Amino acid sequence: MTIEITKPKKTEVRKKGYLSWPLWEKEASRFDWFYEQTEECYVIEGKAVVKTKDGKQFEFGKGDFVRFPKGLECEWDIKEPMKKHYQFTDK
Repeated sequence: MTIEITKPKKTEVRKKGYLSWPLWEKEASRFDWFYEQTEECYVIEGKAVVKTKDGKQFEFGKGDFVRFPKGLECEWDIKEPMKKHYQFTDK
């Protein structure tokens, strides 16, 4: 499974309303996670590396828009405390 990472322009961030989504904050840490739904998020602080069970590794941080697909099983390694706005979808 693939995690999609893009870097939207500030105008797109405002237009799509990412900053109105709920806020999630987490200290530097490592944990396993499973996505029961697709999650979209916009990172406003921090840096993380996510490794999928098939060995792919994805690094992202401040200013990135990230889409985690439904059914993804992975390990999060938060390198710098993270703040992100997020929403779950059925996409």
